[in-house]
Amino acid sequence: MKITLLGLGLMGQPMALRLQQCGHDVVVWNRSNKPLEEASDAGLSVESDLSKAIEAGEVIVLTLSDAEAIESVLFSDQAPSSLQGKTVLQMGTIAPNESRDVGARVNSIGGEYLEAPVLGSLPEARTGQLIIMAAGPEAVYQHCLLMLRCLGKEVEHIGTLGQGAATKLAMNQLIASLTAGFSQSLGLIRAEGVEVELFMKLLRESALYAPTFDKKLKKFLEHDYSNPNFPLKHLIKDTGLFRRVAEESGIDASISEAMLRVFVSGQNAGYGEEDYSSLYEAINPGFDAETDIGC
Repeated sequence: MKITLLGLGLMGQPMALRLQQCGHDVVVWNRSNKPLEEASDAGLSVESDLSKAIEAGEVIVLTLSDAEAIESVLFSDQAPSSLQGKTVLQMGTIAPNESRDVGARVNSIGGEYLEAPVLGSLPEARTGQLIIMAAGPEAVYQHCLLMLRCLGKEVEHIGTLGQGAATKLAMNQLIASLTAGFSQSLGLIRAEGVEVELFMKLLRESALYAPTFDKKLKKFLEHDYSNPNFPLKHLIKDTGLFRRVAEESGIDASISEAMLRVFVSGQNAGYGEEDYSSLYEAINPGFDAETDIGC
């Protein structure tokens, strides 16, 4: 299958490489040149002209940062006439109504549209172990299914357009809530001098345990959030998006609002580019890795 991938952010390049490894003919495009140079060095075919990039693919994969980026790229002066007869596959995190709006515009041009946001990060993207939450017309889903199975260990057709986007936001809200909740509990354990491993032993045997706790524990104990698979600034963006969508749906979003306020304080303290688990530092300010009595 001929695939054009637009957007070489955190997930774009590893997903493009994975698709190429599966035998697809892949061309990538990005607004800035440096990611294109890196993609070329990694063995991908690159195209700096947006119109030519879109013309090269039968499926146009979007790994752009948000709905505003999609609007500025997909519906720019260079793109619309090239979308006729194409399948647009939106794989980023946007709001359900934003996805429905993009789908309606693509359809009005004569293209087809499917949303397929993913759960997972760089390791899963590189190995095809993402969880993919597709939504939209069944025929379009079936057309893209083989390609999606290259990227995901679990590919589900959630339902109608917007429901995949909603499921992705619900998942990312859990990332925020679980990490924030564990950070608070671990902070109290360490502040009171309780042995961390004893706490973890009890937690692992309970119904309260989630694997992400152990996945992030070392970062918390060492206060090291470098080499992020998902930076705090991205979690802030998604938490803000969840809050807005929740409010529009009549859901009390005060918990998300409180988390967002704390997360932003972490970004303001310099952790925006670090792993999202650095939110621990905003929740538990003042701990020192050398003197923390809980270590």
